[in-house]
Amino acid sequence: MTKPVITINVNKTAIRFEPSLEAFNKLTNETLPFDKVAPTTNYLRRIVVKDDKAALDEALKLPGAVMTIASLVNSEYQGDLDIEVKN
Repeated sequence: MTKPVITINVNKTAIRFEPSLEAFNKLTNETLPFDKVAPTTNYLRRIVVKDDKAALDEALKLPGAVMTIASLVNSEYQGDLDIEVKN
């Protein structure tokens, strides 16, 4: 099975990501209430397409970019998730 490729444009520069369930779960396990940015940065660096690493590094210098990029990538990766509680 091939990994999905998700492309995010940051200031008109395309950056491609190949998220996986393993990388997503590792992010979830590493994230702590008072430590979100470092694990999320590591996650993005783990899943970025190798040729786009320099573009990601530049994008991560922008305030708020880490969390915004990760949110967009994860939202696209997760797709539509329909969960409901039944009593």
